[in-house]
Amino acid sequence: MNMIGMVESTRESDGKVSRETRFFIGSIGTGVADFAPAVRGHWGVENDLHWGLDVALREDDCRVRETQARENLAVLRHIAVSRLKNDSTKLGIKTKRLKAGWDDAYLEKLLFEAPPTLRPTPPSDASNISRG
Repeated sequence: MNMIGMVESTRESDGKVSRETRFFIGSIGTGVADFAPAVRGHWGVENDLHWGLDVALREDDCRVRETQARENLAVLRHIAVSRLKNDSTKLGIKTKRLKAGWDDAYLEKLLFEAPPTLRPTPPSDASNISRG
């Protein structure tokens, strides 16, 4: 069932209060119990990704305007943020990016070592595959 939802948010920063109203269209159901977690989940992912791109890689400062070049750089930035987030070094993303520029061994680790969760697993035993 399709629905239209509205979120009113209030934010206070440095003593200044701002209010914002956002509308959402979706097909998750009509109850608040479904709508609220979906909105929070969307903004959590959105904020996490864009913060990494904006703060660590300064994406907003990029002045490339040619469409293909802009899209190619966006793909490279997404790969870079993914590699930096999956690295187990206990540093922030921005610091990891800077360290990769200063330390060739760390850069090599980021570029060529698989993150722990993506290490290859041995193939499964062929006997557990059914051949219908």
